[in-house]
Parts: sequence; C-alpha cells; structure tokens
Amino acid sequence: MTPGQPAPVPAPARDPRHDGHGTGHADQGRGHEHHRATPWPEARAVAAGAGAGARTAAARPSARVPLDQALGRTLAEPLRALTDLPSFDGSAMDGWAVAGPGPWTVRAESVLAGHAAAGALAPGEAVRIATGARLPAGATAVLRTEHSRTEDTASPARLHPLREVVAGQDIRPRGQECRAGDELLPAGCAVTPAVLGLAAAAGYDTCAVLPRPRVEVLVLGDELLSAGLPRDGLIRDALGPMLGPWLTALGAEVVGTRRIGDDAEALHAAVTGSAADLVVTTGGTAAGPVDHVHRVLDRAGATLLVDGVKVRPGHPMLLARLDAARHLVGLPGNPLAAVSGLLTLAAPLLTALTGRAPASPAEAATAPLREAVQGHPYDTRLVPVVLRDGGLVPLRYNGPAMLRGIAAAHALAVVPPGGALPGRELETLALPWPTADRPQATEGACFT
Repeated sequence: MTPGQPAPVPAPARDPRHDGHGTGHADQGRGHEHHRATPWPEARAVAAGAGAGARTAAARPSARVPLDQALGRTLAEPLRALTDLPSFDGSAMDGWAVAGPGPWTVRAESVLAGHAAAGALAPGEAVRIATGARLPAGATAVLRTEHSRTEDTASPARLHPLREVVAGQDIRPRGQECRAGDELLPAGCAVTPAVLGLAAAAGYDTCAVLPRPRVEVLVLGDELLSAGLPRDGLIRDALGPMLGPWLTALGAEVVGTRRIGDDAEALHAAVTGSAADLVVTTGGTAAGPVDHVHRVLDRAGATLLVDGVKVRPGHPMLLARLDAARHLVGLPGNPLAAVSGLLTLAAPLLTALTGRAPASPAEAATAPLREAVQGHPYDTRLVPVVLRDGGLVPLRYNGPAMLRGIAAAHALAVVPPGGALPGRELETLALPWPTADRPQATEGACFT
C-alpha cells in the first residue's frame, strides 16, 4: 500500500465517549467529558473570540519593516498607492508607436524601456518602441511588429499596417491599475509574495505590519525520544519537529519548543513563566495519572474556555485563558489528534491574534465527496483528503496516532456526525503551505 492511498475510513470506536485520542492514558474519571464537550463549530468560534480579545488586551504596536522582512505578516494599515500605476503611458507590446492613421513615415530612432521618451510624434509619423517603454507624446496607438510591414525602398521608410489600427490599442495608459492615493488592500491582509510585489510596484520600500503572536510549544511526556529509533517502549517525538513550523506557517513567532517530562511542577513553572501570547502543550489533557494539564491550569488560576470538543480525532483538546492577553491550547498527544486540535483551536485563535479577519461561513472552501466517508455517530470528524478531478477522496491512514495520511493530504474534510455519501459538499480545512490541487484556502484572505 502506498503512502496516502485512498480507502474507506475505519468505523469509529463503539464507545463514543472514548476514542483513545488523548495521550495514551485512559480517560479515567472523565466519563461525562463527551456530554459537556463543545461542538466543533462553536469551539472554533470561541477560539477566534479569545484571540480577538487577547489582541485588544495586548495592544502591541505595529512596526514598519523592509519589504523583504514582511512576508507572512499582517498589514497594520491600508496599502495605498503612492503613485499612479502605471506612472506613464507605455507600450504593451514590441512594435511601433504611431500617430494618426497610416501609412506612416518611420523615424530613425527607437524607444527603449527605461530610457528617455522620444520626441513628440507628428501625425503620420511612427517610431520603433519596446514593451514597457514610455509612449512619445502624440502617439495614438501601438502597432505590433507582426501586424506591420515596412517599405524600405522609400526614404524615409514607410510603415504599413496589416490589420486595422484602433486608437489606444496596445497602450497601457497612465493610472490604468490605480491612481495615487487609491486603497490597494485594506488593513488586516496577509502579506503574501504577490502583496510584496504590489507594494514595491506602488512605490513602497517598507510596510506597516502587526506584530506576530509569540507562541511557545511544550512537548510533554516521559516516553518521548528526540533522536534515533523507537525502543524499549519509547517513541519518537513527532510533534516537536512538526508544530513549530506549522505554527510559523499560521503566522506565529515560535519563541521556543521545550521538552518536559511527566512532571507537574516543571509544567506549572513553564506555563506560568512563559512570556508567550500562546502556550501550546502536547499530551496530558485527559485524566490519567500523569495527565497534569488540568491540574496545572487550576493551580495557575486559568479559566477553561473549551474543555473537550465534539470532534474526532482529538476530542480531549482544551483552550484556557491564562490572563487577559495570554492563552493556552492543550493538544492531545497522538499526532493526528494534535493536528485536529491545532486546526480547531490554535488556528482560529492565531488568525485573530494576527489581526486577520476570519472567513465567513459563505467563504468556507467546499468540495464534493467522490467516495463515501464514515462518520462518528455523535461528533464531527476531520479526515485527511486529496482533491482529484474536483472531488474529495479520503485517505486510509487517518488513525489518531498516524501522520501518513495528513503528510500526503491536500486538506482535511469536515465530516458531519453520521458520515457523508458521494456527491455531498463538505467544508475543507486547507493546509497552510502549497499542496497540489488543494482546495483554495480563504481564512484570513482579503477581497476588495
């Protein structure tokens, strides 16, 4: 079987309260967790609201940075054109600048991009011109080279059109794209490579951006190895290498990733001593003997905003407010369950912290299913999928401890309770990096 091979999704566990998506420890003492868990859409809304409130409370100032340092940041103010674009009338093609109807007398000079404009053309004159060059005064159109014929026997040479010449053809008029002062993009847009190009074209050397939210990752567990092969009941830490880059792709400044054993005192010191806007923990969110996250949050005086989510994998995830400007997202310890928690709670919270507007329900990316997908009887499921021929195909390796499916996926499909049949449109959660043929991400996008 090849990585990411499509196949039917396995049926859920028989007991809907326990899916083994926590840290590997039993759900002892939390038998009612399923009943008080937050529905998946509501949990995302709570996370977004928490991020918006924390951003207001933190009130960190914006900064102007060089364009080459702005990628992935968020515009702190509208991007307004500093000049007309284009800033002069120019040629859209290689050919001839002509004045009036033809045929035309050819002037000996040529007009090149980046050079001074030629002298004004009199009616009936033409001059050779390159793409991007400034149009001479008096020019009424550009005649493409391939649509022209020159008669060199006469002196001066004569230029004849091979097609009808329409006034204004193949001219890029000044201000065609925008006028000086026009708003090109509103505040809150993500700075993408295209935004950098637009800012440079509009005359910017720097742009005003919001600060990145600072995130610290705490990877919990005595059973984790940081190098080598799994051995003697120990497993490799998959989340430490994965979460930092993933959070960076979501717009965060990851200030550190630390390993902490199953030690409540060490965890309490790390959580209360962190200066990050968001602390992300992995594991310890259930109720086993070494699942310390709830007890540490109680001791720290934190407020639980979400304590369990009706989603599989990953339902023991949590969101807590440490103070007005700081939060903690507790992810389950199993890798795909942690990804579920990351996209359910951390992603919308970070979108709000970065100052970007979340996508409205109408803007959510959707695609039809090509194959049936098994659902959980009561909870939402997040299933790795690929997009093929415009439809979603679920991937086989989607167990809570597996990363093979998500590594090959284009997105995660949001499967409602009870599952879905072929042809049904499902919401998709795009991954924050380029993937082949993935559904278009819209969260945090700008539309003008």
